[in-house]
Amino acid sequence: MRVASLLILLFPLCAFAQDAERGRVLYQTYCGGCHYERIHDERLRPAVRDLGDLRDMVAQWAPHTKQRVYTLEELEDMVQYLNESHYRFGLPPKKKQ
Repeated sequence: MRVASLLILLFPLCAFAQDAERGRVLYQTYCGGCHYERIHDERLRPAVRDLGDLRDMVAQWAPHTKQRVYTLEELEDMVQYLNESHYRFGLPPKKKQ
């Protein structure tokens, strides 16, 4: 319970230091080997209903990479990248190109 409380307290602090570009590099380097980004488009939408679900999904799958243990900031950077590039929770829709 203490760990969960600590995570809840630390995530807002991480939000100030979010770096979507670093999240993109981390994601492409360590996650892209097992799946490609299109998996986030429609197939996972029912499983990821909000930013909290996205954070849970990233935290759940992060240990399956061959990367060392991620810091909370790195996890949040990947969440920021995925949200900006695919999910758009709390963000305006992407403009069509």
